Amino acid sequence: MQVVSIDTAQAQAIDAQIGAAKAGLKNAGMSDDTKRAARDAAEQFEAVFIAQMLGPMFETVPTDGPMGGGHAEGMYRSMFVTETSKAIAKQGGVGIADQVYRELLKLQEV
Repeated sequence: MQVVSIDTAQAQAIDAQIGAAKAGLKNAGMSDDTKRAARDAAEQFEAVFIAQMLGPMFETVPTDGPMGGGHAEGMYRSMFVTETSKAIAKQGGVGIADQVYRELLKLQEV
């Protein structure tokens, strides 16, 4: 089993947004802005999950050919996987965002 690491800056941004969403849920009640922040945090969480699934798939694609491989192609693949996972999550993803969103809303009720 191969372990794929996520970009540290991306992980920190997601952690900050989830923290902000949680704080917003506890402090601001159930306003539309709070619900939107929770939904955004849930979708970003799902995007990271999807990126973790897609990363190993793209590592198996050969890097020879017109681009010739190298460090730049590796960086491009990383960005491609990140943006593809965001698009997949935005279009409904695999359903993780819905569950995370419901759990964030439950935190408000406590």
